[in-house]
Amino acid sequence: MLVIMSNVKLDEINYWSEVKLDIVKRYAKEYSKIINADPRIRRHLYIDGFAGAGVHISKQTKEYILGSPLNALNVKPSFKELHFIDLDGGRAKALRKLCVDYSNVKVKVYEGDCNQILLEEIFPLAKWSDYRRALCLLDPYGLDLDWQVVYRAGQMKSIEIFLNFPMMDMNRNVLLKNPNKVEPSQIVRMDRFWGDRTWRDIAYRKISGLFEEMEEKTRNEAIVNAYQSRLKKIAGFAYVPKPIPMRNLKGTVVYYLFFSSPNKTGEKIVKHIFDKYRNRGIT
Repeated sequence: MLVIMSNVKLDEINYWSEVKLDIVKRYAKEYSKIINADPRIRRHLYIDGFAGAGVHISKQTKEYILGSPLNALNVKPSFKELHFIDLDGGRAKALRKLCVDYSNVKVKVYEGDCNQILLEEIFPLAKWSDYRRALCLLDPYGLDLDWQVVYRAGQMKSIEIFLNFPMMDMNRNVLLKNPNKVEPSQIVRMDRFWGDRTWRDIAYRKISGLFEEMEEKTRNEAIVNAYQSRLKKIAGFAYVPKPIPMRNLKGTVVYYLFFSSPNKTGEKIVKHIFDKYRNRGIT
């Protein structure tokens, strides 16, 4: 039975968030099963950089929905360690209380900026040379993730990630039709998420105007494809399947869910799962 702190405001999640949670849950089960059967691996971790309170409320049904942390805690065979982070102290406290019932595994809840905590405290626990592996969910509310986190995960060769690519936040605040109207603070946010400003030349192309050359915004797919390439060529992930567009009930893409892995088996399983959900929300 869930005991939820009454003074904590739970996130109300939409249809697409429920789909994402189901995708990650399905893969986490397969991942833990495969890693647990490998005698070479000493320990495997589950990591959630934006964990929340552990429970959400469905906007459609108003029922409680288990979040990524509790889904991961219920995976069998169990992850050996689970690390959850949230910037909000109230949500972190609520999640910590829910984790008390899972005394059979090592669980740690952190309060603070996941960009710093992941790089300094958690990723070092999943070194390839120590025969440790990790599955990491990076599900920011918007452009709140530092590229250095993604880059480090790729370079370590021991971490697989699911990543929320926040297309809606980009389109609302950064990728405007007129790039000259973008606030400098929004450009800084995008630079941090992307890792540099190469996104600028991908998001806009030069066209001939009536009197001078102009810039025209490209389609979302151009920047999504460029980020997929960046995950491979810059971060160093060997396998990055085509991301799945997460749509609302009207068919509008809210964000893209990326998966990146150092091994082919992970890619094969995720492609199979993605294919089951890829057309959800298309009317």
